[in-house]
Amino acid sequence: MTHEEFKEEVRQLRAKLLHTARRYVDEDDAEDVVQDVLLRLWQMVDELRLPIEGLAMVLTRNRCIDKMRRRRPLTEPPVLVDEGDDGDDERIERMMSVIDTLPGLQQTILRLRHIDGMEMKDIAELIGSSEVALRKALSRARQAVRMKYLERNE
Repeated sequence: MTHEEFKEEVRQLRAKLLHTARRYVDEDDAEDVVQDVLLRLWQMVDELRLPIEGLAMVLTRNRCIDKMRRRRPLTEPPVLVDEGDDGDDERIERMMSVIDTLPGLQQTILRLRHIDGMEMKDIAELIGSSEVALRKALSRARQAVRMKYLERNE
C-alpha cells in the first residue's frame, strides 16, 4: 500500500474507529486508542493491502479491551455464584486455557468466530484466506480444542 492510499483510507476510517472505541472506553481514551491503532497500521503500511477497515476495527476493539483490562481493580471483588453455575464457570475457564495453548491463527479464528461473533466471510477477508480454507482451519481448531480439553479432564 502506498503512503497516499494509507492517508486516504485513514481519512475515511478515523470517524468509524472513534465511534467503535467510544463504545468501549471514554472520549479521551478513545482518541488514544485510535492514535495507537493508526500508528501501528502506519508501521505496517508496506505490508498492508486495501481495504484495511476490517483489520483497523479489530485492532481498535482489541486495544480498547486491553485498556479496560488494565483498569481492573487490583483486588478482585468477591464473586457470588449460584451453585448450579459453578461447573459452567470452571468449564469455560478450562476451555479458555486450552484455547490459549493453540497456535496464533487458530486462537484468532476461534475468538473472532465464537467470541466476537464475526461472519465467516469477514474473517476470511480479514486474514486473507478463502472461506473454504477458513472453515477447514476452524474445524481443525475446534478439533484441537476438543482433544486437548478431553486430555486435561482425564
